[in-house]
Amino acid sequence: MKYPRIPRSLPSPVFALLALLAFVSLHCALVAGEPLPRSTPEAQGISSAAIRGFMEAADQEIHTLHSFMLVRHGHVIAEAWWKPEAADKPHVLWSLSKSFNSTAVGLAAEEGKLSLEDPVLKFFPKETPADVSENLKAMRVRDLLTMSGGHDTEPKFNIANGPSVQEFLAHPVQHQPGTWFRYNTPGSYMLSAIVTKATGKTVLEYLRPRLFEPLGIENPEWGVTGEGYNLGGYGLFVRTEDIAKFGQLYLQKGRWNGRQLLPAKWVEAATAKQVPNEKAPSGRTSDWQQGYGFQFWRCQHNAYRGDGRDGQICLVMPEQDAVLAITAQTGQMQAELDLVWSKLLPAFQAAPLPADAAELGKLREGAAQLTVHPAKKAN
Repeated sequence: MKYPRIPRSLPSPVFALLALLAFVSLHCALVAGEPLPRSTPEAQGISSAAIRGFMEAADQEIHTLHSFMLVRHGHVIAEAWWKPEAADKPHVLWSLSKSFNSTAVGLAAEEGKLSLEDPVLKFFPKETPADVSENLKAMRVRDLLTMSGGHDTEPKFNIANGPSVQEFLAHPVQHQPGTWFRYNTPGSYMLSAIVTKATGKTVLEYLRPRLFEPLGIENPEWGVTGEGYNLGGYGLFVRTEDIAKFGQLYLQKGRWNGRQLLPAKWVEAATAKQVPNEKAPSGRTSDWQQGYGFQFWRCQHNAYRGDGRDGQICLVMPEQDAVLAITAQTGQMQAELDLVWSKLLPAFQAAPLPADAAELGKLREGAAQLTVHPAKKAN
C-alpha cells in the first residue's frame, strides 16, 4: 500500500495536521479491510472438543458441507473448509442474498429514499398493469420484506434469467397484503428494483460503500437481470468470512469499528418476528415455524438467520454472543441446525475455559483433513 505523500514545504502546524489525517485515514482503511480477530475456543468459553464433535458429526451426517466459521465474542474460534473449497473462494449464497438485499432497503429507508409504507406501485408507473386489483394497490414495501405480499403462489420465473417486474405485477394477488405468508423470491427481486428506482444505483452499487467496503468484503458479485436490477433474492457470491462478518454486524446492532453502519432500530425490526409463518416451505418444521422478519428467519433458542438453498446459513445467536457461517451443497438444512442445537449450543460457557492444547490440536488437524463428499449416484 502506498502511503500518502505530503509536501514538506507546508507550514509545520498544517503539515502536522495533514500527517495526522493521513495516518487516521490509512489506519481506518486497514481496520475496515482486516479479517476478524482470531482466538482459541477455550479462551472464548467453549471447548475445542465440543466444536470437533460438531465438525465430525456434520462431516458424517450432512452430505455435504463446504465450510463453517464460528465466531464468539467477536473472535473467530474455529474455521474449516472441505477441500476443494477454500477460505479465499467466493461461494454462492442463494437465498441468503435476501438478507443482504433487505439491508439495502433498510439503509435506503434511513436515508429517506423510500419508506416501508410506500405502495409498491409507486415505483413502477410504466410497468403497472391496466387492470389493478385492490390488493395490488395495497401492497407495500413492508409486505415484500415479510413475504406477505398477498400472492397465493410464488410467481414463476427462470433462475438463469431472473424474475421480471412486469410478470410480478401481473400475477394475481389473492390475499390482502400483510395477512398471508408465502415465500416469494420474485418479491425479493422487487425490493432490489425498488432500491434502484429510489437511489439510482443497483443494490450492489448502493451497498458497496455502505456495507461491503466498511466490512472489508472484497469483490462481491451479484447477478443482474436484463432489466438492469440485481437478482436480489439470490445470486450474491462472497466468502465464508464475509458471511460471518455480516452476521457479526447484525449481532452488534449495526455497529462496526466504532461506526453505526446500520440503524440499530432496523436491525431490531429486521430480525424480530414480524409475521407468523406456520406454513413451512417444503414440509420443513421447527426452525421454519418460528416467525419471519425482514428477509430473516427466526429460529429456536431466540436465534435468527439468513439462509439459502443447498444449506447456506448465517446464524446469529444473541444469547450466546455467537455467529455461525456455513456454506454447503445439501438438502439437509434442518439437520445442519439440529447439529448446532445439539452439539454447540449446550457447550457455550459464560467464562473462559482452561487452555487445552491437545484438543485444540485435534480440532485443527481434523479441519485440515476435510474433503467434500463425492456426488451421490443416481439410482
